[in-house]
Amino acid sequence: MRYIIIVIMFGLFNCKDKISAQDVQGSIYDFKINSIDGELIDFEKYKGSYLLVVNTASKCGYTPQYADLQKLHEQMGAKVNVLGFPANNFLWQEPGSNEQIVEFCKENYGVSFQMFEKISVKGNDMHPLYKWLAAKTGEAPGWNFYKYLIDPEGNVVGFYSSKINPLDPQITSKIK
Repeated sequence: MRYIIIVIMFGLFNCKDKISAQDVQGSIYDFKINSIDGELIDFEKYKGSYLLVVNTASKCGYTPQYADLQKLHEQMGAKVNVLGFPANNFLWQEPGSNEQIVEFCKENYGVSFQMFEKISVKGNDMHPLYKWLAAKTGEAPGWNFYKYLIDPEGNVVGFYSSKINPLDPQITSKIK
């Protein structure tokens, strides 16, 4: 009996939402998501360029990465599209409204790359884009500023934690 309790407890503490590639279908180019201003963005428009998909937050120790995301956006031009997805999943570090997030990003970091409406990147209400990304990589964000790199053909070619800066060669060397 003691063994069964230990196994059950071990299972509870190690629960992790698993999404397999069979749980999602289609391509990243099938998504249509509202921008932070409410405009519906068809991901079809991103075909032929790299995408760096990042879950962002305004009150996080990694928030200064907005500056380097902006630099990457400016330096790489049409080669890569930085796509920011504000999320309040990690210690409530993105409490603001879409309007407040826009103001914060522009005022503090001059953000001009594409930002999207606030979504959930984990849990039961995980946005379908993040379900797709998690299924393709076997990885979901563990914190704010996790990054997925998608190549021009729509394949996920990299998954990076918050600790990896957007300008790190681990990312930039894959953008050809």
